[in-house]
Amino acid sequence: MSEKKQSNFNRRNFIGTVTAVGAGVLLTRCSKTYPKITFIDKAPDGPPLKAGLVGCGGRGTGAAQDFLKAGPNLQITALADVFPDKIQDTRKTLQEKANQKITDDQCFVGFDAYKKLIASGVDIVLLATPPHFRAEHLDAAVDAKKHVFMEKPVAVDPVGARSVMASGEKAKSFNLSVVTGTQRRHQREYIETYNRIANGAIGKITSARIYWNQSQLWFKEPQKGMSDMEAMIRDWVNWSWLSGDHIVEQHVHNIDVAHWFLGGTPAKAVGMGGRARRVTGDQFDFFAIDYTMTDGTHIESMCRQIDGCINSVSEHIVGTEGSTNCKDTIFDKDGKIVWQYQEPGKEPGKSAFNPYEQEHVDLVNAIRTNQPINEAGNVARSTLVAIMGRISAYTGKEVTWDEMMQSNLRLGPKEYALGPVDIKAEVPVPGSAKKSKEEE
Repeated sequence: MSEKKQSNFNRRNFIGTVTAVGAGVLLTRCSKTYPKITFIDKAPDGPPLKAGLVGCGGRGTGAAQDFLKAGPNLQITALADVFPDKIQDTRKTLQEKANQKITDDQCFVGFDAYKKLIASGVDIVLLATPPHFRAEHLDAAVDAKKHVFMEKPVAVDPVGARSVMASGEKAKSFNLSVVTGTQRRHQREYIETYNRIANGAIGKITSARIYWNQSQLWFKEPQKGMSDMEAMIRDWVNWSWLSGDHIVEQHVHNIDVAHWFLGGTPAKAVGMGGRARRVTGDQFDFFAIDYTMTDGTHIESMCRQIDGCINSVSEHIVGTEGSTNCKDTIFDKDGKIVWQYQEPGKEPGKSAFNPYEQEHVDLVNAIRTNQPINEAGNVARSTLVAIMGRISAYTGKEVTWDEMMQSNLRLGPKEYALGPVDIKAEVPVPGSAKKSKEEE
Protein backbone atom coordinates (compact mmCIF):
# COMPACT_ATOMS: atom_id res chain seq x y z
CA MET A 1 0.00 0.00 0.00
CA SER A 2 1.22 3.50 -0.68
CA GLU A 3 1.41 6.11 2.03
CA LYS A 4 -1.51 8.47 2.39
CA LYS A 5 -1.02 11.60 0.31
CA GLN A 6 -0.26 14.68 2.35
CA SER A 7 -2.98 17.31 2.41
CA ASN A 8 -1.22 19.71 4.76
CA PHE A 9 2.31 21.08 4.72
CA ASN A 10 4.39 19.64 7.58
CA ARG A 11 7.81 21.24 7.80
CA ARG A 12 8.98 18.79 10.48
CA ASN A 13 8.75 15.99 7.92
CA PHE A 14 11.90 17.17 6.25
CA ILE A 15 13.71 19.84 8.22
CA GLY A 16 14.12 21.03 11.79
CA THR A 17 15.25 24.63 11.51
CA VAL A 18 14.39 27.70 13.51
CA THR A 19 15.83 30.98 12.23
CA ALA A 20 14.14 32.89 9.41
CA VAL A 21 16.08 34.00 6.35
CA GLY A 22 15.12 35.33 2.92
CA ALA A 23 12.50 33.19 1.23
CA GLY A 24 11.20 32.87 -2.31
CA VAL A 25 9.62 35.77 -4.14
CA LEU A 26 6.12 35.69 -5.59
CA LEU A 27 5.95 36.97 -9.16
CA THR A 28 3.02 39.10 -10.26
CA ARG A 29 0.99 36.25 -11.79
CA CYS A 30 0.74 34.41 -8.46
CA SER A 31 -1.46 36.00 -5.78
CA LYS A 32 -1.94 33.14 -3.33
CA THR A 33 0.01 33.24 -0.06
CA TYR A 34 1.70 30.25 1.57
CA PRO A 35 2.94 29.28 5.04
CA LYS A 36 6.20 30.92 5.98
CA ILE A 37 9.23 28.63 6.19
CA THR A 38 12.24 29.27 8.42
CA PHE A 39 15.82 28.09 8.02
CA ILE A 40 19.00 28.25 10.03
CA ASP A 41 22.41 29.05 8.57
CA LYS A 42 24.52 27.57 11.37
CA ALA A 43 23.74 25.23 14.22
CA PRO A 44 23.82 26.81 17.70
CA ASP A 45 26.75 26.43 20.06
CA GLY A 46 26.78 23.79 22.75
CA PRO A 47 28.95 21.15 24.41
CA PRO A 48 31.40 19.45 22.03
CA LEU A 49 29.90 16.84 19.74
CA LYS A 50 32.25 14.10 18.60
CA ALA A 51 31.60 12.25 15.35
CA GLY A 52 33.15 9.15 13.85
CA LEU A 53 33.25 8.39 10.13
CA VAL A 54 32.59 4.86 8.85
CA GLY A 55 33.66 4.67 5.22
CA CYS A 56 36.62 6.85 4.23
CA GLY A 57 36.02 7.26 0.50
CA GLY A 58 35.47 10.54 -1.29
CA ARG A 59 31.87 11.03 -0.17
CA GLY A 60 32.68 10.03 3.40
CA THR A 61 35.56 12.50 3.56
CA GLY A 62 33.29 15.17 2.11
CA ALA A 63 30.56 14.41 4.64
CA ALA A 64 33.06 14.72 7.50
CA GLN A 65 34.13 18.15 6.28
CA ASP A 66 30.50 19.23 5.83
CA PHE A 67 29.77 18.15 9.40
CA LEU A 68 32.62 20.24 10.76
CA LYS A 69 31.24 23.33 9.02
CA ALA A 70 27.78 22.95 10.56
CA GLY A 71 28.49 24.91 13.74
CA PRO A 72 30.90 25.47 16.63
CA ASN A 73 32.41 22.80 18.89
CA LEU A 74 32.27 19.93 16.40
CA GLN A 75 34.98 17.27 16.09
CA ILE A 76 35.84 14.20 14.05
CA THR A 77 37.54 11.87 16.51
CA ALA A 78 37.49 8.41 14.87
CA LEU A 79 37.74 6.78 11.44
CA ALA A 80 36.82 3.30 10.22
CA ASP A 81 37.30 1.55 6.89
CA VAL A 82 38.16 -1.85 5.43
CA PHE A 83 41.30 -0.42 3.81
CA PRO A 84 44.11 1.33 5.77
CA ASP A 85 45.06 3.54 2.79
CA LYS A 86 41.55 5.02 2.73
CA ILE A 87 41.81 5.88 6.39
CA GLN A 88 45.16 7.56 5.93
CA ASP A 89 43.90 9.61 2.98
CA THR A 90 40.93 10.88 4.99
CA ARG A 91 43.06 11.44 8.06
CA LYS A 92 45.47 13.59 6.06
CA THR A 93 42.68 15.59 4.42
CA LEU A 94 40.96 16.32 7.72
CA GLN A 95 44.20 17.44 9.35
CA GLU A 96 45.22 19.68 6.45
CA LYS A 97 41.83 21.17 5.65
CA ALA A 98 39.99 21.08 8.97
CA ASN A 99 42.70 20.91 11.65
CA GLN A 100 41.37 17.59 12.95
CA LYS A 101 44.11 15.40 14.40
CA ILE A 102 42.93 11.81 14.70
CA THR A 103 45.17 9.56 16.76
CA ASP A 104 46.34 6.09 15.73
CA ASP A 105 44.22 4.40 18.40
CA GLN A 106 41.10 6.01 16.93
CA CYS A 107 41.63 4.57 13.44
CA PHE A 108 39.93 1.21 13.00
CA VAL A 109 40.47 -1.22 10.11
CA GLY A 110 38.37 -4.18 8.97
CA PHE A 111 34.81 -5.30 8.39
CA ASP A 112 34.13 -5.00 12.13
CA ALA A 113 35.79 -1.59 12.42
CA TYR A 114 32.41 0.15 12.71
CA LYS A 115 31.75 -1.62 16.00
CA LYS A 116 35.01 -0.33 17.46
CA LEU A 117 34.29 3.19 16.23
CA ILE A 118 30.80 3.17 17.75
CA ALA A 119 32.33 2.11 21.08
CA SER A 120 35.07 4.76 20.92
CA GLY A 121 33.12 7.52 22.67
CA VAL A 122 31.55 9.30 19.70
CA ASP A 123 28.18 11.06 19.90
CA ILE A 124 27.38 10.87 16.18
CA VAL A 125 28.16 8.22 13.57
CA LEU A 126 28.60 9.24 9.92
CA LEU A 127 27.84 6.26 7.65
CA ALA A 128 29.36 6.43 4.17
CA THR A 129 30.44 2.92 3.18
CA PRO A 130 29.08 1.24 0.04
CA PRO A 131 25.29 0.99 0.56
CA HIS A 132 25.25 -2.81 1.05
CA PHE A 133 26.57 -2.32 4.59
CA ARG A 134 24.29 0.57 5.59
CA ALA A 135 21.46 -1.35 7.27
CA GLU A 136 23.77 -3.34 9.56
CA HIS A 137 25.79 -0.26 10.49
CA LEU A 138 22.68 1.81 11.22
CA ASP A 139 21.22 -0.91 13.41
CA ALA A 140 24.41 -1.05 15.48
CA ALA A 141 24.63 2.73 15.83
CA VAL A 142 21.02 3.05 16.96
CA ASP A 143 21.38 0.16 19.42
CA ALA A 144 24.30 2.10 20.91
CA LYS A 145 22.06 5.21 21.10
CA LYS A 146 24.13 7.28 18.69
CA HIS A 147 22.80 10.01 16.44
CA VAL A 148 23.39 9.21 12.78
CA PHE A 149 24.07 10.81 9.43
CA MET A 150 23.90 8.20 6.68
CA GLU A 151 24.50 8.59 2.99
CA LYS A 152 21.94 7.49 0.44
CA PRO A 153 20.87 4.96 -0.62
CA VAL A 154 20.34 3.07 2.61
CA ALA A 155 20.10 -0.46 1.22
CA VAL A 156 20.49 -2.57 -1.92
CA ASP A 157 17.69 -5.08 -1.33
CA PRO A 158 14.25 -5.34 0.33
CA VAL A 159 15.61 -7.00 3.46
CA GLY A 160 18.02 -4.13 4.02
CA ALA A 161 15.43 -1.43 3.30
CA ARG A 162 12.98 -2.88 5.80
CA SER A 163 15.78 -3.18 8.36
CA VAL A 164 16.43 0.56 8.00
CA MET A 165 12.72 1.27 8.49
CA ALA A 166 12.82 -0.75 11.72
CA SER A 167 16.00 0.97 12.92
CA GLY A 168 14.42 4.33 12.20
CA GLU A 169 11.46 3.48 14.43
CA LYS A 170 13.84 2.30 17.15
CA ALA A 171 15.76 5.60 16.87
CA LYS A 172 12.53 7.50 17.52
CA SER A 173 12.00 5.58 20.74
CA PHE A 174 15.51 6.61 21.84
CA ASN A 175 14.94 10.28 20.94
CA LEU A 176 17.77 10.09 18.38
CA SER A 177 18.18 12.13 15.20
CA VAL A 178 18.84 10.38 11.89
CA VAL A 179 19.58 12.53 8.83
CA THR A 180 20.22 11.11 5.37
CA GLY A 181 22.14 12.23 2.29
CA THR A 182 19.03 12.99 0.23
CA GLN A 183 20.09 16.63 0.29
CA ARG A 184 17.21 17.93 -1.82
CA ARG A 185 15.05 17.67 1.31
CA HIS A 186 17.44 20.19 2.90
CA GLN A 187 17.85 22.39 -0.18
CA ARG A 188 16.05 25.69 0.27
CA GLU A 189 14.86 25.97 -3.31
CA TYR A 190 13.22 22.53 -3.16
CA ILE A 191 11.69 23.16 0.27
CA GLU A 192 10.12 26.46 -0.80
CA THR A 193 8.76 24.83 -3.95
CA TYR A 194 7.38 21.87 -2.02
CA ASN A 195 5.64 24.27 0.37
CA ARG A 196 3.66 25.73 -2.49
CA ILE A 197 2.89 22.44 -4.22
CA ALA A 198 1.70 20.88 -0.95
CA ASN A 199 -0.60 23.85 -0.51
CA GLY A 200 -2.22 23.60 -3.91
CA ALA A 201 -0.12 25.81 -6.19
CA ILE A 202 -0.59 23.50 -9.20
CA GLY A 203 -3.82 21.82 -8.11
CA LYS A 204 -4.12 18.03 -8.05
CA ILE A 205 -0.98 16.25 -9.25
CA THR A 206 -1.67 14.24 -12.41
CA SER A 207 1.77 12.98 -13.50
CA ALA A 208 5.50 13.19 -12.86
CA ARG A 209 8.72 12.50 -14.71
CA ILE A 210 12.15 12.14 -13.15
CA TYR A 211 15.59 11.77 -14.76
CA TRP A 212 19.22 11.15 -13.91
CA ASN A 213 20.93 10.77 -17.27
CA GLN A 214 24.67 11.43 -17.30
CA SER A 215 27.97 10.24 -18.72
CA GLN A 216 29.75 7.10 -17.56
CA LEU A 217 30.63 7.00 -13.89
CA TRP A 218 34.04 5.99 -12.58
CA PHE A 219 35.25 2.39 -12.51
CA LYS A 220 38.33 0.54 -11.24
CA GLU A 221 39.59 -2.65 -12.83
CA PRO A 222 41.13 -5.35 -10.61
CA GLN A 223 44.84 -4.95 -9.90
CA LYS A 224 47.39 -7.72 -9.55
CA GLY A 225 47.32 -9.26 -6.10
CA MET A 226 43.81 -8.04 -5.22
CA SER A 227 41.33 -10.51 -3.79
CA ASP A 228 37.82 -10.70 -5.24
CA MET A 229 36.42 -8.82 -2.27
CA GLU A 230 38.95 -5.99 -2.44
CA ALA A 231 38.49 -5.57 -6.18
CA MET A 232 34.72 -5.43 -5.82
CA ILE A 233 34.69 -2.96 -2.93
CA ARG A 234 37.17 -0.63 -4.64
CA ASP A 235 34.89 -0.77 -7.73
CA TRP A 236 31.69 -0.79 -5.67
CA VAL A 237 29.56 1.54 -7.84
CA ASN A 238 29.56 -1.11 -10.59
CA TRP A 239 28.38 -4.10 -8.54
CA SER A 240 24.71 -4.61 -7.79
CA TRP A 241 25.27 -6.25 -4.39
CA LEU A 242 27.33 -3.28 -3.20
CA SER A 243 25.56 -0.30 -4.81
CA GLY A 244 22.12 -1.59 -5.76
CA ASP A 245 22.84 -0.54 -9.38
CA HIS A 246 22.79 3.12 -10.36
CA ILE A 247 18.98 3.34 -10.31
CA VAL A 248 19.31 2.79 -6.56
CA GLU A 249 22.66 4.42 -5.84
CA GLN A 250 22.13 7.63 -7.85
CA HIS A 251 18.61 7.91 -9.25
CA VAL A 252 17.24 7.50 -5.71
CA HIS A 253 17.62 11.29 -5.39
CA ASN A 254 15.00 11.92 -8.08
CA ILE A 255 12.81 9.06 -6.87
CA ASP A 256 12.91 10.58 -3.37
CA VAL A 257 11.72 13.93 -4.75
CA ALA A 258 8.75 12.20 -6.41
CA HIS A 259 8.02 10.28 -3.17
CA TRP A 260 8.21 13.57 -1.21
CA PHE A 261 6.10 15.75 -3.55
CA LEU A 262 3.48 13.10 -4.32
CA GLY A 263 3.24 12.07 -0.69
CA GLY A 264 3.55 8.32 -1.10
CA THR A 265 5.16 5.33 -2.77
CA PRO A 266 4.06 3.67 -6.03
CA ALA A 267 1.90 0.57 -5.93
CA LYS A 268 3.74 -1.12 -8.81
CA ALA A 269 6.52 -0.77 -11.36
CA VAL A 270 7.07 -1.99 -14.91
CA GLY A 271 10.55 -1.35 -16.25
CA MET A 272 13.22 -2.11 -18.75
CA GLY A 273 16.93 -1.55 -19.08
CA GLY A 274 20.15 -3.03 -20.31
CA ARG A 275 23.90 -2.82 -20.61
CA ALA A 276 25.55 -1.25 -23.62
CA ARG A 277 28.96 0.12 -22.67
CA ARG A 278 29.69 -0.53 -19.00
CA VAL A 279 33.23 -1.82 -18.42
CA THR A 280 33.23 -3.64 -15.06
CA GLY A 281 30.75 -5.24 -12.68
CA ASP A 282 27.35 -6.80 -13.30
CA GLN A 283 25.03 -3.80 -13.62
CA PHE A 284 22.91 -2.18 -16.32
CA ASP A 285 23.87 1.23 -17.64
CA PHE A 286 20.35 2.42 -18.49
CA PHE A 287 16.83 2.02 -17.04
CA ALA A 288 13.33 3.25 -17.90
CA ILE A 289 10.58 2.58 -15.34
CA ASP A 290 6.85 3.31 -15.34
CA TYR A 291 5.74 3.64 -11.73
CA THR A 292 2.00 3.70 -10.94
CA MET A 293 0.55 5.20 -7.77
CA THR A 294 -2.53 3.69 -6.11
CA ASP A 295 -4.73 6.45 -7.59
CA GLY A 296 -3.47 5.75 -11.11
CA THR A 297 -0.98 8.63 -11.31
CA HIS A 298 2.08 7.66 -13.33
CA ILE A 299 5.73 8.56 -12.68
CA GLU A 300 8.03 8.26 -15.68
CA SER A 301 11.52 7.37 -14.46
CA MET A 302 14.68 7.28 -16.56
CA CYS A 303 18.36 6.99 -15.69
CA ARG A 304 21.49 6.33 -17.73
CA GLN A 305 25.29 6.40 -17.35
CA ILE A 306 26.66 6.41 -20.91
CA ASP A 307 29.10 8.82 -22.58
CA GLY A 308 28.05 10.81 -25.64
CA CYS A 309 24.31 11.01 -24.88
CA ILE A 310 21.98 13.86 -23.96
CA ASN A 311 22.00 14.45 -20.21
CA SER A 312 19.38 15.58 -17.71
CA VAL A 313 19.20 15.49 -13.92
CA SER A 314 15.75 16.84 -13.13
CA GLU A 315 12.25 16.33 -11.83
CA HIS A 316 8.97 17.60 -13.31
CA ILE A 317 5.48 17.40 -11.83
CA VAL A 318 2.25 18.32 -13.64
CA GLY A 319 -1.02 19.27 -11.92
CA THR A 320 -4.48 20.35 -12.92
CA GLU A 321 -3.56 24.05 -12.48
CA GLY A 322 0.08 24.14 -13.57
CA SER A 323 3.44 22.41 -13.25
CA THR A 324 6.80 22.65 -11.49
CA ASN A 325 10.43 21.65 -11.93
CA CYS A 326 10.33 20.84 -8.17
CA LYS A 327 13.58 22.72 -7.64
CA ASP A 328 12.74 26.42 -7.90
CA THR A 329 10.01 27.32 -10.41
CA ILE A 330 6.24 26.99 -10.82
CA PHE A 331 4.47 27.41 -14.16
CA ASP A 332 0.82 27.98 -15.06
CA LYS A 333 -1.08 25.74 -17.48
CA ASP A 334 0.28 27.74 -20.43
CA GLY A 335 3.90 27.19 -19.33
CA LYS A 336 4.47 30.74 -18.08
CA ILE A 337 6.42 31.29 -14.86
CA VAL A 338 4.19 32.33 -11.96
CA TRP A 339 6.72 31.89 -9.15
CA GLN A 340 10.47 31.45 -8.87
CA TYR A 341 12.66 30.98 -5.83
CA GLN A 342 14.84 33.96 -5.02
CA GLU A 343 17.09 34.92 -2.12
CA PRO A 344 17.92 38.56 -1.37
CA GLY A 345 20.83 39.68 -3.53
CA LYS A 346 20.84 36.50 -5.61
CA GLU A 347 19.58 35.73 -9.09
CA PRO A 348 16.29 33.79 -9.31
CA GLY A 349 16.89 30.08 -8.78
CA LYS A 350 20.30 30.63 -7.17
CA SER A 351 21.07 29.90 -3.52
CA ALA A 352 23.96 30.89 -1.28
CA PHE A 353 23.48 27.81 0.89
CA ASN A 354 25.15 24.46 0.25
CA PRO A 355 22.61 21.62 0.79
CA TYR A 356 25.40 19.15 1.61
CA GLU A 357 26.33 21.37 4.55
CA GLN A 358 22.71 22.16 5.39
CA GLU A 359 22.08 18.47 6.11
CA HIS A 360 24.59 18.62 8.94
CA VAL A 361 23.42 22.03 10.15
CA ASP A 362 19.95 20.55 10.53
CA LEU A 363 21.32 17.43 12.27
CA VAL A 364 23.42 19.34 14.80
CA ASN A 365 20.63 21.85 15.38
CA ALA A 366 18.18 19.01 16.08
CA ILE A 367 20.57 17.45 18.60
CA ARG A 368 21.41 20.67 20.40
CA THR A 369 17.81 21.90 20.60
CA ASN A 370 16.50 18.45 21.56
CA GLN A 371 14.07 18.49 18.62
CA PRO A 372 14.92 15.19 16.89
CA ILE A 373 14.49 14.74 13.16
CA ASN A 374 14.35 11.28 11.67
CA GLU A 375 14.58 10.67 7.92
CA ALA A 376 15.33 6.94 8.01
CA GLY A 377 11.84 5.82 7.06
CA ASN A 378 11.43 8.20 4.14
CA VAL A 379 14.76 7.39 2.51
CA ALA A 380 14.27 3.65 3.13
CA ARG A 381 10.97 3.80 1.26
CA SER A 382 12.50 5.82 -1.57
CA THR A 383 15.33 3.28 -1.75
CA LEU A 384 12.83 0.43 -1.89
CA VAL A 385 10.98 2.17 -4.75
CA ALA A 386 14.28 2.25 -6.66
CA ILE A 387 14.89 -1.43 -5.86
CA MET A 388 11.38 -2.24 -7.11
CA GLY A 389 12.20 -0.58 -10.43
CA ARG A 390 15.53 -2.39 -10.70
CA ILE A 391 13.95 -5.78 -10.10
CA SER A 392 11.28 -5.11 -12.73
CA ALA A 393 13.94 -4.14 -15.28
CA TYR A 394 16.19 -7.09 -14.44
CA THR A 395 13.35 -9.62 -14.70
CA GLY A 396 11.01 -8.01 -17.23
CA LYS A 397 8.09 -8.49 -14.85
CA GLU A 398 5.64 -6.20 -13.07
CA VAL A 399 6.71 -5.79 -9.46
CA THR A 400 4.47 -4.49 -6.68
CA TRP A 401 5.13 -2.59 -3.47
CA ASP A 402 3.43 -5.33 -1.46
CA GLU A 403 5.87 -7.86 -2.92
CA MET A 404 8.78 -5.66 -1.88
CA MET A 405 7.46 -5.45 1.68
CA GLN A 406 7.38 -9.25 1.86
CA SER A 407 10.44 -10.16 -0.23
CA ASN A 408 13.29 -12.12 1.36
CA LEU A 409 15.78 -10.98 -1.30
CA ARG A 410 19.20 -10.24 0.18
CA LEU A 411 22.18 -9.50 -2.07
CA GLY A 412 25.83 -10.19 -1.32
CA PRO A 413 27.90 -12.79 0.54
CA LYS A 414 26.88 -14.04 3.96
CA GLU A 415 30.36 -13.54 5.41
CA TYR A 416 32.89 -10.76 4.80
CA ALA A 417 36.59 -11.35 4.33
CA LEU A 418 39.28 -10.10 1.95
CA GLY A 419 39.33 -13.27 -0.12
CA PRO A 420 37.29 -15.05 -2.80
CA VAL A 421 33.66 -13.99 -3.42
CA ASP A 422 31.23 -16.35 -5.11
CA ILE A 423 29.54 -13.61 -7.16
CA LYS A 424 30.22 -13.50 -10.88
CA ALA A 425 29.88 -10.62 -13.31
CA GLU A 426 26.67 -11.99 -14.82
CA VAL A 427 24.42 -9.28 -16.28
CA PRO A 428 20.68 -9.96 -15.82
CA VAL A 429 18.70 -10.93 -18.94
CA PRO A 430 15.01 -9.88 -18.74
CA GLY A 431 12.58 -12.64 -19.64
CA SER A 432 15.28 -15.29 -19.49
CA ALA A 433 14.33 -18.86 -18.70
CA LYS A 434 17.18 -18.85 -16.20
CA LYS A 435 16.11 -17.21 -12.95
CA SER A 436 18.14 -14.20 -11.87
CA LYS A 437 19.16 -13.65 -8.26
CA GLU A 438 16.28 -11.15 -8.06
CA GLU A 439 13.77 -13.98 -8.61
CA GLU A 440 15.37 -16.72 -6.51
